Amino acid sequence: MSFDLQEKNVVTDLQTGAPTFEEAIAFIWAEADMLDRLDYKPWLKLWTQTGKYIIPVERDADYVDALNIVYDDQEMRQARAKRLLSGFSMSSAPPARTVRTVSRFVLEARDESSITLRGAQMLAEYKYEHMRFLPADTRYRIVRAEDGSLLLDEKVVALINADDFQFGIGYLL
Repeated sequence: MSFDLQEKNVVTDLQTGAPTFEEAIAFIWAEADMLDRLDYKPWLKLWTQTGKYIIPVERDADYVDALNIVYDDQEMRQARAKRLLSGFSMSSAPPARTVRTVSRFVLEARDESSITLRGAQMLAEYKYEHMRFLPADTRYRIVRAEDGSLLLDEKVVALINADDFQFGIGYLL
């Protein structure tokens, strides 16, 4: 199962071809909400089989051949979500409370089956009586599945301080 725009009361007549700009934004907002609610099992269903979730160390590097904070394929996303839901990981017990704001969307590319948007994300985290902010530039490649639903094929979260020391990111960005 994947994210269905009809479930989120976003009406669309377009059920084939690339997602529209508006559909993609609604999808991104729904994904951010899932992550803030620690709703990782449905989040896993938002991805294509070959989708990549990337948090790079170098902002403009070739992610395949570079060191990354995260470079997850389907198997690694599932393992990460399982660990976060287990409650046995130092980074997940207790879980941080987060609020994501995603905005400043810019159309980067569109073809017959996908749309790529750049955006900005501001993540506020509260844990152990400490507030932290993690601003990032983001890029999402979203495709339309055969059933008309939308799926993430790539998500890149480039923290503005990615090349600095990172500690305790015990959740999905």
